[in-house]
Amino acid sequence: MTLKPSPENLLSLGMSFWNAKALLSAVELGVFDALAESPADTETLRKKLGLHERSARDFFDALVALKLLEREEGVYRNTPETDFFLVRAKPSYVGGLLEMANARLYESWGHLTEALKTGKRQSENKEEGDLFAALYADPERLRGFLAAMSGVSAGAARAIADKFPWKDYNSFIDVGAAQGMVPVTIARAHTHLSGGGFDLPQVGPVFEAFVAANGLTDRLRFHAGDFFADALPQTEVIIMGHILHDWDLDQKRLLLKKAYDALPPGGALIVYEALIDDDRRENAFGLLMSLNMLIETAGGFDYTGADCQAWMTEAGFRETRVVRLVGPDSMVVGLK
Repeated sequence: MTLKPSPENLLSLGMSFWNAKALLSAVELGVFDALAESPADTETLRKKLGLHERSARDFFDALVALKLLEREEGVYRNTPETDFFLVRAKPSYVGGLLEMANARLYESWGHLTEALKTGKRQSENKEEGDLFAALYADPERLRGFLAAMSGVSAGAARAIADKFPWKDYNSFIDVGAAQGMVPVTIARAHTHLSGGGFDLPQVGPVFEAFVAANGLTDRLRFHAGDFFADALPQTEVIIMGHILHDWDLDQKRLLLKKAYDALPPGGALIVYEALIDDDRRENAFGLLMSLNMLIETAGGFDYTGADCQAWMTEAGFRETRVVRLVGPDSMVVGLK
């Protein structure tokens, strides 16, 4: 007997913004920070967060149903996952990305239909043309953006530290290093390495503070520059994470060529993104990230591993390979 189709999946997907906004508001309100200090009952937690009594219980219990909180005998506490990743005071905090999603992306994605019709970005300051110039001109927004990049890079950084043959190299530079999550993670895992990060000058103090907090100032340093205007620092390994997808095809090719020129023979380039699968059927996150580039940038788009390998070969790399990392992320490694 043929089963009749059900609308449940469609309705669940269409209303999934409910789930997302509940989590984003919980991060914004500091729910997980408050419960990291001590578990609490409804009234204690409500007062601590300054919530109205009408909806607090439903909100907290919705977080329980979403597996973001645990509740036992009326007392709420973080799950192991939210306690590890969503408490701001912990070095494992990845909520910066969620903070940015709440403050910027959530509203911008409401204009996806217009973006699809016009091909034009829809984020704030969309008439000013350069998203990054706007972000980097505002110190508060810049810090939020850099923290978000740490959140989105944390898992991939650990996987790159594990899956790349670092024993064969002594130095590396992370291009577009942001706060420094990737260099710090790799340097902590491989004590023979030295290197640092390359980014615009405004990023320097944030990078240096993060490196210092992790006790790595003796092995990691900041290199200031504009990767379109300046040559990249010479080193044995160059990393570009969540960088190429910000730019159009000509700009992607230019950055890959500049990386090739900065490397010695035998040097390696690591490009990691939420790579779209070559058949363009499975990695929904990568495809949606490409739509996010439509929302956020003038010409950026995400791409497949095969696309990146072809561009690396054009730039001169003699050998390339794709390596799965974690979640939706993979890296493409090119050898000079």
